[in-house]
Amino acid sequence: TRRKGLLMDLGLTGRRALVLGSTAGLGLAVATALAHEDARVVLCGRRGDRARELAAGLPGAVGLAVDLTHDGVDGLVTEAEAAIGPLDVVVLNSGGPPPGGAADLSTDALRAAVETLLLRQVELVARVLPGMRRRGWGRVLAIGSSGVQAPLPGLVLSNVARAGLAGYLKTLAGEVAADGVTVNMLLPGRFDTDRAAAIDSAQAKRSGTSPEEVRDASRRSIPAGRYGDPAEFGAVAAFLCSGPASYLTGEQIRCDGGYVDSY
Repeated sequence: TRRKGLLMDLGLTGRRALVLGSTAGLGLAVATALAHEDARVVLCGRRGDRARELAAGLPGAVGLAVDLTHDGVDGLVTEAEAAIGPLDVVVLNSGGPPPGGAADLSTDALRAAVETLLLRQVELVARVLPGMRRRGWGRVLAIGSSGVQAPLPGLVLSNVARAGLAGYLKTLAGEVAADGVTVNMLLPGRFDTDRAAAIDSAQAKRSGTSPEEVRDASRRSIPAGRYGDPAEFGAVAAFLCSGPASYLTGEQIRCDGGYVDSY
């Protein structure tokens, strides 16, 4: 049911959404926000039991098992549409690749990152885009990283692969805007997620400090003075997938507490 007190109707009632990587972290936050706006949502992740458990707690949601590093996108879309109908919204999301620097980057590691963070995402968009264009309404939203605009030290695989996805999405946005399909990228900063904890631990190991010290230093570098609540990120994502956001496309929107020091 719709949450009380909302002043804007996001026009998502009955819309059908697929959210990748939605069994934890920011992906789960986005799926939850969409479900609370009365969209029908498919949650998916490697652990199908977890996806189904989480979906059971959300109105109109379905959980599916998928590992896009091994499974094809055709099977995922077919299964999702069999469960909820033709997809109106696709949220691209993938777990981050291992941390590492540029000087010792291996081609095998880069190939794996590009496969997961770029190629699978492009294949999924290509699979659902014709239906969106035919129906005259669609939302493609990618969860990226602030590293797309300001590359993050020690995360070269993410920096490179996500930048490639950003280039694809910006090009696509101009090609499909007249068909009622918006294409945007939402760039998170530091949020209270398992991924952020893993990055902090890796940085602590490299620098010989503790994760707590890394986290404290990170908080001080964020103008908001804290890590974000995933629900805050989900709310922004829900708006970008909404009806009122129909004139907002081809954009990279940062949700980072002011961390990146530029417009």
